[in-house]
Amino acid sequence: GKLSAESPAIPILLAAGAVNHHLIACGLRTEASIVAETAQCFSTHHFACLVGYGVSAVCPYLALESVRQWRLSSRTESLIKKGRISNLSVEDCQHNFRFAINKGLKKILSKMGFSLLSSYQGAQIFDIYGLAGDVVDTAFIGTTSRIGGMTLDDLAKETISFWNKAFPELPSKLEFFGFITSRPTGEYHAANPEMSKLLHKAVGLGGKNPAIENFQKYQEHMEKSPITTLRDMLEVSSDRKPISIDEVESATSIVERFCTGGMSLGAISRETHEVIAIAMNRIGGKSNSGEGGEDPIRWKALEDVQDGMSESFSYLKGLENGDIATSAIKQVASGRFGVTPHFLSNADQLEIKIAQGAKPGEGGQLPGKKVSPYIAGLRRSKPGVPLISPPPHHDIYSIEDLAQLIYDLHQVNEKAKVSVKLVAQAGIGTIASGVAKANADIIQISGHDGGTGASPVSSIKHCGGPLELGLAEAHISLTQNQLRNRVILRADGGLRSGRDVIMSALLGADEYGFGTLAMIATGCIMARICHTNNCPVGVASQREDLRKKFPGTPSDLVNFFLFIAEEVREELAAMGYKSLDEVIGRGDLLKQRDIPLAKTNSFDASFLTQFGGESGLSSERIAQETHSNGPQLDDEIIANSEFQSALATEGVFDFSSKIVNVDRAFGGRVGGCVAYKYGDNGFAGSININLQGSGGQSFGCFLVGGINVTLVGEANDYVCKGMAGGEVAIMPPSDLKAASSDSVIVGNTALYGATGGRLFVNGRGGERFSVRNSMADAVVEGVGDHCCEYMTGGCVVVLGPVGRNVGAGMTGGLGYFYDEDGSFPSKLNPEIVVMQKVISKAGENQLKGLIADHFAKTNSSKAKMLLENWEAELPKFWQIVPPSEAGTPEASTGAEAVEVVVEQQKA
Repeated sequence: GKLSAESPAIPILLAAGAVNHHLIACGLRTEASIVAETAQCFSTHHFACLVGYGVSAVCPYLALESVRQWRLSSRTESLIKKGRISNLSVEDCQHNFRFAINKGLKKILSKMGFSLLSSYQGAQIFDIYGLAGDVVDTAFIGTTSRIGGMTLDDLAKETISFWNKAFPELPSKLEFFGFITSRPTGEYHAANPEMSKLLHKAVGLGGKNPAIENFQKYQEHMEKSPITTLRDMLEVSSDRKPISIDEVESATSIVERFCTGGMSLGAISRETHEVIAIAMNRIGGKSNSGEGGEDPIRWKALEDVQDGMSESFSYLKGLENGDIATSAIKQVASGRFGVTPHFLSNADQLEIKIAQGAKPGEGGQLPGKKVSPYIAGLRRSKPGVPLISPPPHHDIYSIEDLAQLIYDLHQVNEKAKVSVKLVAQAGIGTIASGVAKANADIIQISGHDGGTGASPVSSIKHCGGPLELGLAEAHISLTQNQLRNRVILRADGGLRSGRDVIMSALLGADEYGFGTLAMIATGCIMARICHTNNCPVGVASQREDLRKKFPGTPSDLVNFFLFIAEEVREELAAMGYKSLDEVIGRGDLLKQRDIPLAKTNSFDASFLTQFGGESGLSSERIAQETHSNGPQLDDEIIANSEFQSALATEGVFDFSSKIVNVDRAFGGRVGGCVAYKYGDNGFAGSININLQGSGGQSFGCFLVGGINVTLVGEANDYVCKGMAGGEVAIMPPSDLKAASSDSVIVGNTALYGATGGRLFVNGRGGERFSVRNSMADAVVEGVGDHCCEYMTGGCVVVLGPVGRNVGAGMTGGLGYFYDEDGSFPSKLNPEIVVMQKVISKAGENQLKGLIADHFAKTNSSKAKMLLENWEAELPKFWQIVPPSEAGTPEASTGAEAVEVVVEQQKA
């Protein structure tokens, strides 16, 4: 019927949730479906919420009508005539809208680990921020809501205020709310152009003189800003009288607790990445590499600086002799881009990125236009090809998988502390306790406020929780479980001032991460076009012309952090405390501010103002030794004087031993030892290791060139994880009665993140063989599902049966599959790769050479049969080719690859 000013519509999510829970309470929920016909649903998050609270189908009639009106508008017609956009029908446009919504929903399901929408329906996989108990009890029973917020009355008032804007007549132009981009008339953004300008003046951007007066203007701007974070609703209520600032610990001591966010080289420019690293090393803090690897040239201190310039870093200014551009924290993410033994062995700390604050549940994303030849070289990929890391749960399914990765990293670099990056959410305390038990040294809590230099806009809204809630819960849970002194807690997520540092300390943080603000201090102007590669000041671009405009110097960021540290000192003095050690974890010194909020008077900060219990001295936690893996078989090798001699002279060393499955991550420490001295493939000697028995998880991980391992027996999951060079050959015992080609002797997820080397398996492997392989070559005699998943380079030869979903997400490298029974075409995922016969001589030579080497290394009877009957057996091989390899000699006979069309076999 006709809309009436007196009859505003109830918010559809509130109505649907209320009906859903009422039917559940009456025992009738399975007797009916809920269909939502609504004008209030137009984004993927809207649809996800409705489905998540029980809705079976949605008719977004206003969204569809808006698409219709857009298509029929004169402006759209003009754009079509000019050739700016395609000439689509109204139906096509509406179809595209539905396609986009479906794609967005699938992305959300993927992030949460759901395969089916029916599993997501009614699952209520949400946290609530800003709704009071009466709303939750009406429509969202069972969902966590810790800070109170808008009541049903408040929601009614807001609904009426929106509704009244349409009466007595519609405005000529819709209101701009500024949810994504900062506009004067829209929603307030804490990181805005005015704030950037004030900060640039304060730090003396470009090597100019910093001015405390200008920093005070920056502080005033922050103090006058609208309420934007939970900590803005808190204030300190100290139990001591103020003291002189002269009694407070020094700024140089405080800045050692500062870190920068995990911003990858690729998402931001080389200049920005290196300036941030140099600045953090000057003050004794820690920069973070992000998930893109790092150039080894950065791991040596500068000694050739004259007038602020160095030949090694000719594009930077403001340098000093003794500067070093290494990132103290080197990140290991699900994509493993740039993660090599050389990279890992040069870290002070290693960070496992379980999730990213700005977009938890997704892997990192780098658009193809940002993948320059330099970036591609560091990431072991191809220029111009988009790089997407697998969602984190492809890497880590369980706390046991995480514990194994922590173990692997402690193995390859026993001196580096291992941190685990988690995202604030309800229940993070339980997760943090598990991570501490898994032997992590540091736990980072990231809030949803994080920025991103490469991701699509659709990835950074409606995910992750406030830093304050996650930090408080993690600290309290760790303290109550007597685990607090085992780990350092690091806070990261929108920190902008010394006050923010104090708030984070009171909530339990030992160290403090700055991401967006560190970029702003080195020149970022918040243009918010990072993902386009067109950053006007070269902060987040790989374009040479824009990078030349980069204005920052290391001293800019040093000045910023010293200003922040002085503000921390002032806050401590006002509280009557002499050091951060004395206030960390003292949530009881916080109280809720008595200030009105625009939408509600029911905000409740009590969860943030509690004392979690005695947790010891933060400085002692920071100073404690790296957690150990205990005695290792690798240590026996490294302690051998003959090994040390071979390492020093690049000679030959032979070693034989039994191995059992508790010998986990074998080879990792040896690989790290060689890599630290010679790099990933610079060792000219030969380390030959012969083993018998059962290799534990991550057997052969992080090996480098010159290390050759033979195992007679079997190995568990993660064989050759992160391998960068060398060779591994695995074969069953000679007295095995079953055919070796029928025996599974390698577990799941072999070659995860391998960047080089060769693996020969005289037997079958498990699922996800060669997942995220970058450059390793492998021969195996059968595999499970998901072979070559997310592969970006290298070559895989499978001489036996294969499971489903071959080549999913594969953007580089080649695969060869021996298809005896004609079933292979039905096993391929054709979304990216194509399949063809081996059509070039170069491809045939590559395949035959690897099979010949496989026979030489493992004495495989299958390999021997194929080589003896080569002409007859070659036609039975399929080659799978991603677009980036289509023109290579191995995959094509001329300028383009020949695609062979194959009819799918009928079931």
